Amino acid sequence: MAGKVYLVGAGPGDARLITVKGWECIQLGDVIVYDRLASPRLLGLMKPGAQKIYVGKLPDRHTMKQEEINQLLVDLALEGKTVVRLKGGDPTIFGRVGEEAGLLRKHGISYEIIPGITSAISVPAYAGIPVTHRDMASSLSIITGHESPDKLDKSIHWDKVTNATGTLIFMMGVAKIGYISEQLIKHGKPSDTPVALIRWGTRAEQDTLVGTLADIEAKVKAANFQPPAVIVVGEVVNQREQLKWAEDMPLFGKRILVTRARAQASSLVHRIEELGGEPYEFPVIQTVAPSDEPTKQEIKEAFARLPEYDWVFFTSVNGVEYFFTHLKEQGKDVRALFKARIAAVGPATAAALRTHGIAAEQIEGPFQAEGLLEGFEQDLQAGQNVFLPRGDLARSWLPEKLREMGLHVTEADLYQTVLAANTQDDELLKLLEERAIHAITFTSSSTVTFFLEALRQMGIHDPLSLLEGVTIAVIGPLTGETATQAGLTVSFMSEKATIESLIQSLCDWKRSSTLMTL
Repeated sequence: MAGKVYLVGAGPGDARLITVKGWECIQLGDVIVYDRLASPRLLGLMKPGAQKIYVGKLPDRHTMKQEEINQLLVDLALEGKTVVRLKGGDPTIFGRVGEEAGLLRKHGISYEIIPGITSAISVPAYAGIPVTHRDMASSLSIITGHESPDKLDKSIHWDKVTNATGTLIFMMGVAKIGYISEQLIKHGKPSDTPVALIRWGTRAEQDTLVGTLADIEAKVKAANFQPPAVIVVGEVVNQREQLKWAEDMPLFGKRILVTRARAQASSLVHRIEELGGEPYEFPVIQTVAPSDEPTKQEIKEAFARLPEYDWVFFTSVNGVEYFFTHLKEQGKDVRALFKARIAAVGPATAAALRTHGIAAEQIEGPFQAEGLLEGFEQDLQAGQNVFLPRGDLARSWLPEKLREMGLHVTEADLYQTVLAANTQDDELLKLLEERAIHAITFTSSSTVTFFLEALRQMGIHDPLSLLEGVTIAVIGPLTGETATQAGLTVSFMSEKATIESLIQSLCDWKRSSTLMTL
């Protein structure tokens, strides 16, 4: 039985500008067929085991011909697969969806066309240019510019198009900007008509060049302004100076790699997005419950002693979540800790405990083991029992210090940190090679170690060379020390070991780098 094909508009570049239905289709697909105008982040939505096929241009081959793409969709569907053809912008606007859908119908293959947000409208909006305005333009035309001059003359009636609408939008016409300007002036547009070119709109590389029909070609050449770009011709361009907004956001223009485990990355990712940056998720670690019998027995014995503990120190969110997982599995509840004082390292750990109904005592100093010991040193007494629910990579410093003070310490590795599954990411390697990743964030020592290991497993024999020149941002001195020992140059460390502090450091970095280029 034949499968089904979804012809999906991916929007202009920002992954969040895809429609809800398009988002859902990617999650359903057995195969994703995509090109360079689709956000790499959208591929992270693919279900486990799904296949992705790139049909854009590569260094060793040209773009796959449209006829070949059409046939590829048919062949995949005839294999019984659910296929998602992911296109930049809207598939019905110069997306050749009619050809793809026509061949699918010819072969009796079911398909749906999922509209997308076209770059013709959204890209100018991100540059502060509304394509219509009550006082300037009540209509617009969307015109292809991706043809040779003789083909443009055959497809465009310049005498009619030039003054047909208030705003003219040319798609993919950077290389022909001189000829386009010449024809518009020749057919009646004033030479001082405003023009804007917006390159890679809505993405970290967004760049805008403004001029007039008379001088825009010279400006494009002087700036070496490269495609892809949307060209806007009309008085609405003058709105940019008072309406531009994206470029004023604190992290605009920065693509920031997030290496945290997927389950914990959302807060950092969302804050980067809120501040105008472009996050790229590449989770390098995941946590799993121990599977070996000695560790499982150790956990069971530690939980059997819950009523004996005078202190329980939680040093991470993972420690909290796995504690309650094991608590449930062993048929116990938190009332077993009636005797214990419960302390948390950092506000995130305290917040995780709060979701389980526990208001933990917090330290005021550094959010690490040293701060915890400093904060409660006056209350810790020899002979007391302390429970440390931790992960297998936790440092030995805290239990050693507690034992030196005469306390009885029970440690239990409630979870193990391992290299995340499916870390092969060709898109990331391409971005790193092109120096299109502007900063990498590390929130723990394990993210540093496993990130470098992931690169090696992807065939990068010298990860340090690949990362040369990339800004390295870390949380806390321990993570910074691990990064330095691994050979990385730490650019800056957040003042506090919190996501919000890291975000503030990123904003300060962006601000200072912007000032340096002025």
